[in-house]
Amino acid sequence: MKTMKPTKTMTCRQLGGPCDHGHRTSTADEAIKAQDRHLNEVVAAGDAAHAEALKAMKDRWKRPIAGMGWYRQAKRDFAALADD
Repeated sequence: MKTMKPTKTMTCRQLGGPCDHGHRTSTADEAIKAQDRHLNEVVAAGDAAHAEALKAMKDRWKRPIAGMGWYRQAKRDFAALADD
């Protein structure tokens, strides 16, 4: 019997974005990937409010040490969330 991992909801704002759109996932990595998709989709649809957050996400990986600091913090923040 396969057991389901508990899920947690992390918002766009908690991941550095401007809105409260929730990403309901089982891991921090899934939440970060969902945030990347969310930012790309809404900016492509013309949402200027998310453009700065998308640029910041892309720029994080140009500075790997700082990017890893953000990544580790996002993982800690996800771990601290209550299960849904």
